[in-house]
Amino acid sequence: MANKTDTLVLADSMWGAKAASLARDAALVLSGTLVVFLLSQVRIPLGFTPVPVSLGTLGVLAVGAALGIKRGTAAVGLYALLGMVGAPVFAGFKYGVTPTFGYILGYVLAAYAVGYAAERGVDRSVWKFALACAGASGLVYLLGVTWMVIHVDMPVIVAIQKGVVPFLVGDALKSVLVAALVPGAWALIGAGKRR
Repeated sequence: MANKTDTLVLADSMWGAKAASLARDAALVLSGTLVVFLLSQVRIPLGFTPVPVSLGTLGVLAVGAALGIKRGTAAVGLYALLGMVGAPVFAGFKYGVTPTFGYILGYVLAAYAVGYAAERGVDRSVWKFALACAGASGLVYLLGVTWMVIHVDMPVIVAIQKGVVPFLVGDALKSVLVAALVPGAWALIGAGKRR
């Protein structure tokens, strides 16, 4: 069983695990939701696909890493829930169960996966964490493509061509960026290695 120092994530290290409280955790979750919302609005629509290029994935990876499994998943889950019930939080201020909603569901899984990796110290290594971020991005693709195949009645190959291929390079760059920033933040706060 992991001890408490094995599960420290950036948020705990920056504000101290002993300072944990319901109010602090709620503030972190709301802040994480805000980060994903704001970064999702940085987008480039593509005419040949309903899926825009956005920085939403970057926000999801960063929030999952910084907050860990429970708070990171809660932050991204709140983002998804807000959009489902009509708050214009998705890319382009969209909301509701759209043709690209599977990607939003994938965001929730990606936040969980990155939080899981962070709680095991993977976020201290650039290369290991880059792989974790790439795997989490793969979960976003998996649910996004599956959603388009089932709910938009799009053939699998077309869904992959429109929902994965155009985004591979950008998402790889986002993974590398988060994988550089998070271990860099650990180094800055002097907690680069497990205690």
